Amino acid sequence: MSLDKNMLSKLAVGDKHGEDSPYFEGWKAYDNNPFHPEHNPQGVIQMGLAENQLCSDLIKEWIKANPQASICTAEGIDGFSDIAVFQDYHGLKQFRQAIAAFMERARGGRVRFEEERVVMSGGATGANETLMFCLADRGDAFLVPTPYYAAFDRDLSWRTGVRIIPVECNSSNNFQVTRQALESAYLDAQETGIKIKGLILANPSNPLGTSLDRETLRTLMDFINDKQIHLVCDEIYAATVFAEPGFVSVAEMIQEMDHVNRDLIHIVYSLSKDMGLPGFRVGVVYSYNDAVVTCARRMSSFGLVSSQTQSFLAAMLSDQSFVDNFLKEVSKRVAKRHLMFTEGLKEMGVSCLRSNAGLFVLMDLRQMLKDQTFESEMALWRIIIDKVKINISPGSSFHCSEPGWFRVCFANMDEDTLQIALQRMKSFVLRDRENKNCNNKKRKSFQENLKLSFSSMTYDEHVRTPRLMSPHSPLVRT
Repeated sequence: MSLDKNMLSKLAVGDKHGEDSPYFEGWKAYDNNPFHPEHNPQGVIQMGLAENQLCSDLIKEWIKANPQASICTAEGIDGFSDIAVFQDYHGLKQFRQAIAAFMERARGGRVRFEEERVVMSGGATGANETLMFCLADRGDAFLVPTPYYAAFDRDLSWRTGVRIIPVECNSSNNFQVTRQALESAYLDAQETGIKIKGLILANPSNPLGTSLDRETLRTLMDFINDKQIHLVCDEIYAATVFAEPGFVSVAEMIQEMDHVNRDLIHIVYSLSKDMGLPGFRVGVVYSYNDAVVTCARRMSSFGLVSSQTQSFLAAMLSDQSFVDNFLKEVSKRVAKRHLMFTEGLKEMGVSCLRSNAGLFVLMDLRQMLKDQTFESEMALWRIIIDKVKINISPGSSFHCSEPGWFRVCFANMDEDTLQIALQRMKSFVLRDRENKNCNNKKRKSFQENLKLSFSSMTYDEHVRTPRLMSPHSPLVRT
């Protein structure tokens, strides 16, 4: 029996979640036919999920060496009663201390974070939404440079009613955001009566895989300070930076820019990407604004991190030797995997946007489009999903301003699977190239034959219509 939609809320019956977008549709294609080297070797390989599985062995080794860290082991059972009872939504003190210390180490020890400002949330998704509820009212807007994380539309807007105003960037300068682009988007919004409450940045960027240098950050912070609007900086890929320019946190910049109003600066962090623990749902809101910290903490009761998870992570992240080695290995292993994948693409003549961070690359397939339109991009994506059996994400799902760019994740699989994916992609690219060469030859041959045919024509002087010359014509013999 179907329920009358009038019985439900507009949110329940609406389509603003975005789960029908190509970004999520690709996941469904994988879920329906997942690749397995033995049980389903012809299945879809998942390269649309930015997940870090490169260092899980280090975490497993630590767990084996520290069984007392879990309340669900014989060695840690004595702590069960203390952890299983009700916990205040401020979170365990030792957990907040460990998270603050880890955030410092992930930023090279160049900044300090206060445990009192650490607010828990259910992953970065919950942290971003919490900040929207704290900083803006329904109908207010945030500027977001393109291309941006595909799920921002859901995370920032779906339940809050906050609007996203894309700030268009393009490949001519590697999609770097400029003060001019920000000013233009801000002015356009004002002229249409839209209230801009802030700017949202992902640094390092998803899907670009690039980090912002000091000069760019200084420009952006001057912009928000001049306008007196908020800056939300999503830094969940901080520890994945593997090449220059190194990672510079907004927390570093406010130490150098005394004139900036700290009440406008907010950081989102999580352990999903840097540590590869998305299933633990550990997100963090870190704000320099006391009122925001208070409000976010009150709201955190709707998305707490379990006390069992807090207790375990507090123990692991307090092991400084482990953390230092882990951060070193993350950067090293991401760099190795990035090189392996980009070199494999280069061998088949496919390039990527130059990147220095993240668990993905932005692959350039513009030369494979039938024409430079987003319709052609989607047609190519369909072929890659349905025929090549690889789930990658089209640039349009990230609001990229140019068709033909695709985000491809490389850290959520083992090397053997990555090589299979590269081989599939190589076969597809080479076949496409051969078909185009063949078509070009046919077109060239057709044009030459057409030219020859026209050169063999004469015209009737009276009706002026072409007729082929007889092979016995004296003109032909001449």
